[in-house]
This record gives sequence, C-alpha cells and structure tokens, in this order.
Amino acid sequence: MGNKPEEEEEFLLNHSQNSTKGGVKTIPFIIVNESCERVASFGLQPNMILYITKFYNMDAARASVLLNLWSALSNGLAIFGAFISDSYIGRFRAIAIGTISSLIGMILLWLTTIFPQLRPLPCGQYQLDCNAATSTQLAVILCSFGLIAIGAGFVRPCSVAFGADQLENKRNPDNERVMDTYFNWFYASVGISITVAITVIVYIQVQFGWQVGFGVPALLMVLSVSVYLIGSPLYIKPKPEGSLFTGLFQVAVAAFRKRHINVQLNYNDDSYYKAPESKLLEPSTDFRCLNRACIIEDPHVELKPDGKASDPWSLCFVEQVEIMKCFLRVLPMWSTCIMLLVSFGQPLSIYQLLTVDRHITPQFEIPAGSFGMITVFSLTIWMAFYDRAVVPLLSRYTGLSTGISPFSRMGIGLFLGIVGTTLSAITETIRRNKAINAGFEDDPNTVLNMSSMWFVPQLALYGVAEALNVVGQIEFIYSLFPKTMSSFAAALYTFGLALAGLINSLLVSVVDSTTSAGGNTSWLATNINRGHLDYYCWLMTFLCVINFLYFLAVCRFTDQHHHDGRSSLFPDAEEEHSENRRFHGA
Repeated sequence: MGNKPEEEEEFLLNHSQNSTKGGVKTIPFIIVNESCERVASFGLQPNMILYITKFYNMDAARASVLLNLWSALSNGLAIFGAFISDSYIGRFRAIAIGTISSLIGMILLWLTTIFPQLRPLPCGQYQLDCNAATSTQLAVILCSFGLIAIGAGFVRPCSVAFGADQLENKRNPDNERVMDTYFNWFYASVGISITVAITVIVYIQVQFGWQVGFGVPALLMVLSVSVYLIGSPLYIKPKPEGSLFTGLFQVAVAAFRKRHINVQLNYNDDSYYKAPESKLLEPSTDFRCLNRACIIEDPHVELKPDGKASDPWSLCFVEQVEIMKCFLRVLPMWSTCIMLLVSFGQPLSIYQLLTVDRHITPQFEIPAGSFGMITVFSLTIWMAFYDRAVVPLLSRYTGLSTGISPFSRMGIGLFLGIVGTTLSAITETIRRNKAINAGFEDDPNTVLNMSSMWFVPQLALYGVAEALNVVGQIEFIYSLFPKTMSSFAAALYTFGLALAGLINSLLVSVVDSTTSAGGNTSWLATNINRGHLDYYCWLMTFLCVINFLYFLAVCRFTDQHHHDGRSSLFPDAEEEHSENRRFHGA
C-alpha cells in the first residue's frame, strides 16, 4: 500500500518484458470462455426443477429447496473464488480450475440422462409409491451441481478482471478509453450469453429432450476449456497480491488482540499507523473499538526498520480501519435489498406458465422456462432509458448527476417489488380459480383458456425494480469506498444473491412443512391447482412490505452526511467512480 512508485515501475517493466503478451488479441479467448460458461450454466437453471421432479421423484417444494441451495452455493463461492484467486493462485489458474470443474459437473449431469441406473425408477401404474433416489444416485447429481457451482464461483468473479489485466497499460494515453470499450464489450457479451441461455438452450431442452438439452451445455464447456487453454501462451498472468477481504479480517483480528487499549484516551497523529501517501491521519470516532487496530503501542516491536508493520494481523493502516467502518455502515442499507432478491425467486412459477396458453402463433409456443427473458429485457431497456432520458430530465430539478439520490432509487425499486409480488398473487388467484371452475383441480397438466400475457406485467416490474434498487445500492456503496475497492459493490450484491437463495430455501421448507401438517395439502404442492401458491405470493408481499418499512427506518437513522451519497472519509470516491460505476451496475 505504501510502495506505489515501486509497484508502477514493476508493472511497466513487466509490460515491456511481455510486449508480445496481453493486449486485444487475448480478449476473444477470455470472452468466449466466460460466455460459454454463462450460456451453459444459465441454460440449465430454468427447466431444472422439471427434470428433478420428473426423473428423481421429488415433490416440487423439495426440488425448489435443492435448486435454491445450488444457487446460494454458486453465488457464495464467487466470494470465495475471488478471495482465493487474489490471495493465492492468481486469476489465470482460478479461471482454469473453474472452467474444468464446470465441464466435469456438466458431463456428470449429462450422464444422468444417458444411464437409467443413475436415476430412480419412474413412477409406474403398478407402483403404489414412487421410488426415492438412492444415496448413490443423489450423490451423483449433487456432485454435478457442486462442481458446476465451483466453476461459476471461480470463473465469473475473475474473468472481467483478468481481461482488464491484459489491456491495462499506464503508459498508454488512451488506456482509459480502451478499458471503457473493453467493459462495454464484456458486459454486452454477458447480456447476450444470458439471452441465448434462456431462449436457445431452454428451447433445445423442450424440443429435443434432456439428453440433447444437457449435452449442448457440456459441449459448450468443452469449447470453453479448449479456447481458454489455447490462449494461455498469450496471457499476462499477474501474481496474486492479496485480497481486499484479507484487510477486513486483519482489522478485526488486530482490534481483538489489542482489546486492552483504552480508546477513550486522546492519541496524537503519530500514534496511528498510516500509509505513506494516505490523506487519513487519524481514524474517525465512530466504531471506536476498531481504532485499536491502528494504534502503535511499541514502535520498536510493531514496526520494522523500513517502517512497515511487523505483523499485519496486529497493526493495520488507518485506511484499513476506515474501510472496515465503511463496510459496517453499508451493511444495514445493503440488507434491505435481500428481500427483494428473495421475491424474484418464487418457487413453482414455471408450473404456472405450463398451465396457460403460451402460443405467439398457432405454430410457435414460448417455452415456459424462457419467460425470464421478460425480466432481463425490462431491466436492460429501463437502464438505458433511465440513463439517457430520465436522468437528464431529473437532474434539472434535483441538481444531482444521477437524477435522484441512491436512497430514492432503492426505495422506488423496493416499492415496485411490492407491486410485482401483489400482481403475482392476484394473477395466481385468477389462474387457480379458472382451473378449479373448469374442473381441472386434479389435472395440473391441462392448459387453461388463459393467456400467458397475464404474467408479463409482474415479470417486467421485477426487472425495473431490480434495475432501480441494485444500481442504487451500487451507487451508494461506491460513494463510500475508495476506488481501490470498486469491486466491493459487486461482491456485496453477489453475497446478497447467496443469502437470498438460502432464505428462499428456508421459506419454502418452512411453508411446505407447516401447511402440509396433519395431512393437509401443502401451499406448494406439485399440483398447483390443489395447492395455494397464491397464499405464498401474498406471504411474500407481506414480507416485502415489512422490508420496505425496515428500509425507511434505515434511511431515517443513516448518518446525515451520507444522505447525499457522499462520504467524508473518501471525498474523492464519487468523482473517481462517476465513469466506471455504470459498468458494475450493468
């Protein structure tokens, strides 16, 4: 942290020595690797609950719990993957390990469609009860899910940074423009990949069956591994320099080790361990217990002759302490977005869509698993419209460069989430009543005389709500942290997705076990005409309302000097992030 001139000199030296490595020629290899991984993994998700319930004889609620845990694991491992790559193995190896792991996992999953021995016997007319999967059969499919989750956790957080490593050249006067172009192309490829996954891969599964539908993602991963490794001789492979998360752990450990220090005493500036070029001379007064981590008790013991800390787990920079405090300040506001993410993952939604008319023309029917594209399209269109049309208009009246404050964006997003879950409850009530009135209470596979367009408004609202709330969250976090931690916003969002998956699993499990007690039909029964998915949607609406009230309380008690989205600790943060935050927002 205190050797920037030396680091820059080493960086320039590496670039001069590796003039034949890196550059634009490496970007296609990296983007193809990332795109194939996303198409393959995202293409598996929409219809997976149908495969689990049909071929593993699970009820829909249990299958939903399993898939939510899989989602939580994939997102949680992204934090772990970023930490391991930054601290120990480097981004090149992390991506290689992740890509190969995904390949093995998808081959295992594909094999379950080939060999009947890897699945339980199907429920037949002569069987009173369906056979449950054996421990070996469950182990195979769970192993495939785990390997795919490890792959996603190692590839996704590292790919964008690894591509930036190939292009960043501080001697190039056009470096910033080159990086901006790269980020644009990278995130465009992410959007295209998700679109292809939810449309093409899902369509293949519906039209050609599970063997082909799971075989194509496995082939894509073969391509991903091959292309990435072919480009290996061309890559610049920076050595791991340590993770930003390590600094947070160091502050907590150092403060605990020095818990005997009385922080109420007045210490002069020389008593604090500061980075040579840091503008922070002393820690702030809030969260004083953490200030112990940067107090120098004995310079002869705690400092080396060159002024560096002898043990970074006992003595930390003032800046590290303040970043830890920023993290603690962010947590309450960040936690308000988790319930919104939970509401997006409502179980059994694909079963609703299977019972309505999805025809666009008499010959073409939209696959039920592809309706998630409505949310993706509404999110993308709204972000472009908001950035180009709404922000300039609102800026004239509010004087804010972002149109409205991050708090307002988050609040509007949460409110639209409530409207979306309300619409989902109303729509399911209408659908269920139609099914019962038509005499299909015991036949959940019959298509009703009801258009799938009933589901479009709620799915579109989810996209707009996510665009407003998540980008507002990222702007708020960016305004508090220095540029060196610009990736922290994306990391927190990813961790929020992991928590949302865990909460969804818990909610589904509790609701299913509670409502099915005493022999009653579960709200989340596989036969959704007998269940009460509408009640579950109303429960989600109620929880979203409670979360909105919690958000208002957090806004009320958030420190006033953060109310305009700026931080007194890092006053240049907003200026530094004004250009690049939109990329992370995408």
